[in-house]
Amino acid sequence: MFIVIGIMFSGIAAGYLLRKVEILQRIGKPISYTILLLLFLLGLSVGGNREIVNNLPSLGWQAFLLAFAGTLGSVIAAGLVYHYFFKERRKENER
Repeated sequence: MFIVIGIMFSGIAAGYLLRKVEILQRIGKPISYTILLLLFLLGLSVGGNREIVNNLPSLGWQAFLLAFAGTLGSVIAAGLVYHYFFKERRKENER
């Protein structure tokens, strides 16, 4: 887990240092599509694994609630970050 977090922070640092490189300015949409493709492939993998599908009922509502709460928390956090950090910039650019 620390390796994944370390790689993520390394990417953040590299992105910050290279933020003026033109090609990095246009990479947002391809990254979003790549993430959606990876999520779809993960769903295919889970759906194709009989052991996981057969044990879904035994996982119970607690697992669903944890996943839902984690997703909801992420959406709320993203909304707050957008509101406090990016909304003002957008207004300034429109003027």
